[in-house]
Amino acid sequence: MDKKWLPLTVVLGVAGVAVVTASLWPDEEKPPLPQTLCYGALSRQTAELIDDGKGGEVSTEEYESKGESSDYAVFKECSVLRANPDSDYPRGSFKLIIQDELRDSGSRKGSVPLGPGFTGWVLPDEAKAVLPAGCAARMGSTAPYITVTLLKPSKKGEEEQKDLVDRDTAIRNSAAVVREAAANLAKQYDCEA
Repeated sequence: MDKKWLPLTVVLGVAGVAVVTASLWPDEEKPPLPQTLCYGALSRQTAELIDDGKGGEVSTEEYESKGESSDYAVFKECSVLRANPDSDYPRGSFKLIIQDELRDSGSRKGSVPLGPGFTGWVLPDEAKAVLPAGCAARMGSTAPYITVTLLKPSKKGEEEQKDLVDRDTAIRNSAAVVREAAANLAKQYDCEA
């Protein structure tokens, strides 16, 4: 082989190896979506029960106050969002609020009891569960109660009239969310009843 062709042969050989390597190299993968949301209180599957019929991937925005600037020793808020196909901004699906309370506020008018296992109540667009005694101390509060509250965004006008699901289904879904959140938090803080 003529020495003048040696550099070209080396360059072409290296380029060929680079092309083969690049084609076999795995694509940059997105990390898998977390299976637990809202400080480990909810599974993705349960969070998806609350649906406005417009679809979209579920995500969360979490906020926690350590008690320095609020009346709460425990305050965690998790906004569960859904992706919008028409916009870069997600829309709110519901909020889950975990907080300590000094008194039992009782049930809301027209609500139904949460059912066995937890004290609480449920409405189609709001629900509350009280964690077992002992959870407050384990979570760093001197208050007697820690509650988990679900709040759905209020509907206006036309949206109010055409609900995606009937009242009983909405109550079941809201109850499932707060029951799972309360059970997971009680397990996480080792204060199960």
